Parts: sequence; C-alpha cells; structure tokens
Amino acid sequence: MTDVQGAMVDGEAVRPPVIVLVETQMGENIGAAARAMANFGLRELRLVKPRDGWPNEKARAAASRGDAIIDDVRLYDTLAEAISDLELVFATTARPHDIAKEVESPAVAAHSLMQAARTGAATGLVFGREKWGLTSDEVGLCDRIVTIPVDPVFASLNIAQAVMVNVYEWRRQVLGDASWTPFGEKERSPQASKGDVFAFFEHLEGALDAVEFFRPESKRQHMIRNLRQIFQKARLSEQEVRTLRGVIAALERRPTRLDQARAELERRERDEE
Repeated sequence: MTDVQGAMVDGEAVRPPVIVLVETQMGENIGAAARAMANFGLRELRLVKPRDGWPNEKARAAASRGDAIIDDVRLYDTLAEAISDLELVFATTARPHDIAKEVESPAVAAHSLMQAARTGAATGLVFGREKWGLTSDEVGLCDRIVTIPVDPVFASLNIAQAVMVNVYEWRRQVLGDASWTPFGEKERSPQASKGDVFAFFEHLEGALDAVEFFRPESKRQHMIRNLRQIFQKARLSEQEVRTLRGVIAALERRPTRLDQARAELERRERDEE
C-alpha cells in the first residue's frame, strides 16, 4: 500500500485522516490543501459546498502533483453528511466557542488520530471558511478541537497552511517520531460512527419533543446543542449507542403523564355514559 493511499505503521496498514473543507471560497486554497495532503501521505479530500463549485481548474492548477486527490474529491451538502461515516473527528479552530470540548495541539491530535486509526476507526480533520472558520454548530458535530499555537499578535492562517501543519504532525506519527507523543493512553474501540451518533441524537430529541422537554421554544436550539455536547464528550462506542437507544425505546413505550391524563378522561367519559 502506498503512502498516498494509506500508511504502514509497525507492519500494519492504517487509514489516514480524511480532510474536510467546509465552504472553501477559493479553488487555489483547495488545490494547495490537496498538495499538502499528497506531501504527507493523505488521500481523501471531502468538500462541503465549495463557493465556486466543482470541478475547479484553479484548484487543479494549485494542487501540482496532487491531481489524484483532486480527481477523487467527494462533495457534500452538509458537514454532518461529510463526516457521518467517521468515528473520531477534530474541528480545527482558533476562535473561542461556547462549547465544552477537549482542545489539543496538532501533535497531540495526530497521536489521538493514529491511536484511533490503528484500531480500524475512520477519522477526520475539519477546516472552516477562510474568513470566519467553522460555526459553533459545526464545531459541535465534531468530537474534539485542534488549535495551532500561533502568535496571538497575528493568528490568521491560510487554510492550506493549517492543513499543512496538521498533516505534517500525522506524518510524524507514521514515521514513529515520538518526540511530541504522549504515552500511556489507550484508545477505546470500537467507537460509534458519526452517523450512528447523529441517529441517536435524532432519536433522543424526538423522544424529548414528545414530552415537550424543549421549552421555551426560543431556547430549543441552545438546549439541543448543550445536550449533544454531553454525549459528544463521552465519545460513545457502538455498544453504548445501542444501549442508549434501547433505553429511549423502552421509555417511549411507557405512557406519559399526558397519555395517562387522556386515558383517565376517556375512562370518566365512559363511566358517565
């Protein structure tokens, strides 16, 4: 297996992280990101609604010898769709978000990604728009945050530069460069895919809607976001997702207070007749 398609680590093939670019404005930035990926042995590039459409000749020109990556680009309408088959996803952001998530440096994040990949998990790195990055909701879809420790006096990085820093750290993991690697931590396996987690969220939120949990309506989105973060931080396994959905299904089979009140009203009406 070649480095562009995969990586050999201690004699075993591991799948490199998927790179996801969200609503990238310039084709040149997509191409430069693809070139950086090719330099450091990554293959899969996914685009969420690129501003100038796809295919893009400016992206191909900037990719240099990364044409194979450009040829295999996959397009998505939403970030949720783009990461639904992944199990560990990092959002790259330097902006503060009102979301309680683990924040890791690129080196530590690369170690986490490698640990997950060695268990067979599919992983990814998400990069936002050139002007304002990722939204809080988009960051909320990911498991952790990776932040590059730039000088706060000039903290702005080009998308391709941000990709370069992170994929360079991945390459160090592939080559066994342990100088920045934290030890003593084992990755849990198997972790639930993002698609399974999103389906769990929909199941949970539907059940809570049935009992009118999200009140007042003006706070609904904020409550949903906070609820999701509780489970995102837990990094649920496949078995845990199945268990939780079983719990919800069991609760759905129990009559709610509203159901009981309606039944009682119907009983009284029958008695009066």
